[in-house]
Amino acid sequence: MTTDTGKTVFSGTGRFCRMGAAVVFLAIAGCSSTNIEGATPVAATDGPKNTGTYPNLNIPPQAAAEQFTEAEKNAKLAQLKAEAQAQGSKGGAVKVANPAALNTLAKQHGADALKQIEAKCDPALDPTCK
Repeated sequence: MTTDTGKTVFSGTGRFCRMGAAVVFLAIAGCSSTNIEGATPVAATDGPKNTGTYPNLNIPPQAAAEQFTEAEKNAKLAQLKAEAQAQGSKGGAVKVANPAALNTLAKQHGADALKQIEAKCDPALDPTCK
């Protein structure tokens, strides 16, 4: 009986070690390659290149796109401001009209909510509920 237990434990360990060794050998084989075709040194492609001349900083760079005129710039800014104001007026900040009225509402709201809960009546479902 102890022999069977020993075989199971040691054969399981041996199987685990053999699998681990196979994984390590496959990993090593995958990392090593002898194909260097098309490989270029990194230093040859990156970094500054010596053209043998000094750069001429007196030549203005060419613009990638046509620049806006002053009138076009002002028109676009006016359009953006108008759209921003239109969006702001829709949602905007909450304006507090009377803090005293809000305080009394806060005091009464709790009692009203308790009455609705105790009455088991939902005003969203039953508009006649009070």
